[in-house]
Amino acid sequence: MAATGLALSMIIAPVSAPASAPPSGPVTVSVVTVNGSGCPAGTTAVAVASDNTAFTVTYSTYLAQVGPQSAPTDIRKNCQLSLRVHVPQGFTYAIAEADYRGFADLASGATGMEQANYYFQGTAPTARVAHKFSGPFSNDWETTDRADTASLVFAPCGVDRNVNVNTELRVAAGSSDPSSTSFMTMDSTDGSIHTTYHFAWKEC
Repeated sequence: MAATGLALSMIIAPVSAPASAPPSGPVTVSVVTVNGSGCPAGTTAVAVASDNTAFTVTYSTYLAQVGPQSAPTDIRKNCQLSLRVHVPQGFTYAIAEADYRGFADLASGATGMEQANYYFQGTAPTARVAHKFSGPFSNDWETTDRADTASLVFAPCGVDRNVNVNTELRVAAGSSDPSSTSFMTMDSTDGSIHTTYHFAWKEC
């Protein structure tokens, strides 16, 4: 398991109210656009937790691989999501934490990597932080990007601003046996995995 801190703050006008509990009213997250080799049309879905503390993105065909039967473009897969988050009046939010999960099968000498960044529409992207894995490795993997509470910057009040989420998987053969195949997925054995994004809330 790999975990590292990441400043998920967005460059946008902050609000000064103290952090609060999640709103009791409905929160909706919808996919506005989806692009990338790791998430063809119809292979992603979004759901909001019933307690409004997080939302999840499900991928069903997100896989990067290298080996004799792989195309040259298979070593890198990416997904760019634009999400519209609608929150109850009087509240605003930031993304405080993101959890990623999947499965990797890396031959000895091969490497894998997952990385992501986030930003509100019209603002500069956050820095990407790479989570690296080295073969031999054949197991589930999990990474967490976490913001420092003091650095959180929230969406402007009263505006439904799109959140852009860019993720990437890479696999490299390295010094592994040329006849071996290595891969890394952001999906599970049943064809889906939930990537969870945790909200931080404030009252406007």
